[in-house]
Amino acid sequence: MQLLAQQIVSGLATGSIFASMALALVLIYRSMGVINFAQGELAMFSTYVAWQLVQMGVPMLAAFFITIVVAFIGGVALERLVIRPVERAPQLTIVIVTLGLFTAVNGLAGWIWGYIVKPFPSPFPTTPLQFGGVAFSAQDVGVIVVSLVTLGLVTLFFQKTKLGLAMRAAAIYPEQSRVLGIRVGWMLALGWGLASMVGAISGIMIAPVVFLDPNMMQSVIVYAFAAAVLGGIESPIGAVVGGLILGVVLNLLGTYVEAVGNELRLAAALAIIVAVLVIKPSGLFGRATVQRV
Repeated sequence: MQLLAQQIVSGLATGSIFASMALALVLIYRSMGVINFAQGELAMFSTYVAWQLVQMGVPMLAAFFITIVVAFIGGVALERLVIRPVERAPQLTIVIVTLGLFTAVNGLAGWIWGYIVKPFPSPFPTTPLQFGGVAFSAQDVGVIVVSLVTLGLVTLFFQKTKLGLAMRAAAIYPEQSRVLGIRVGWMLALGWGLASMVGAISGIMIAPVVFLDPNMMQSVIVYAFAAAVLGGIESPIGAVVGGLILGVVLNLLGTYVEAVGNELRLAAALAIIVAVLVIKPSGLFGRATVQRV
């Protein structure tokens, strides 16, 4: 029972990281209708920025907040300089641009910091926590708390602020929003900035576990995509719930199903994507689109 409890908490922590990245994917998808394949690499680059600040002597907490500000500015700048010129192009063109960003950001990080794996300091205490006779890692509990707080803040932003409501309107009804005076282009840029911030948080949370290198997020983004598909690619809450479910399921499969282990966890995630697309394409929290002929 203790092992099961530990595996569930560990799975929730891992799932929280998947949930953060899935939330970032959903934010872009709701704005543009496409998946940003460079999302993981942007998160990785932001994590390197945090690591560099720590190496320069900046306290971890200060480095965290500076990094998410830098990530926001970088996301807005990328949308203005790279995405805006192809904003009205076919979706396939935008997908190819994000794939190009994937390659460019990965290469830039390798050129600046190299491809040697680096340790990343954990923002949480190393002292284990005891609850009911079960020992939990402070890292795991901290990641869960940070992810849930992030979801809460993003939800409040979209539901309770004028800017958040304007961003939602611009994503769903762009033409009508323009008539009402909403600057749809800038709403999209702010969406990229917000997604980059959420991705940066995810990268900083996972770096102490997987260590820091330019390829650290490439498997995480697959899990995040699986979480987004599971929860509903247009639902922020679904992305978080899907990430948590995916993290726990994969952790339990890796522990109790010998055939899966740690080697086939990625294959299991891909199998979940296929199963969801076949059984319920809209995901757990998604709404099916009905077209009248």
